[in-house]
Amino acid sequence: MPTSHSTESHSKAVNLRVRDDTRALIDRAARVQGRSRSDFMIEAARRAAEEAILDQTLIVVDPARYDRFVALLDRPAQSNEKLRNLMQTQAPWEQP
Repeated sequence: MPTSHSTESHSKAVNLRVRDDTRALIDRAARVQGRSRSDFMIEAARRAAEEAILDQTLIVVDPARYDRFVALLDRPAQSNEKLRNLMQTQAPWEQP
């Protein structure tokens, strides 16, 4: 009996029209990563799709857990050596 899910991988064409400057930017980024334009665009689109779906994820908790969670977020950070070092470290783009 055939199943609804095939173990074979099938790919289908997706045609897009983009401006020349956009295509050049995509090509440049793909080259930087050593990938083809198609691989770069598929990965970027897949990531964006996953993020869009995850942004819609609803997490349901009982009121007590929610209150505890909010209290933890609202609590000031406790000073420690790692936090002090982080706050005193210059950002890479600000370094000479």
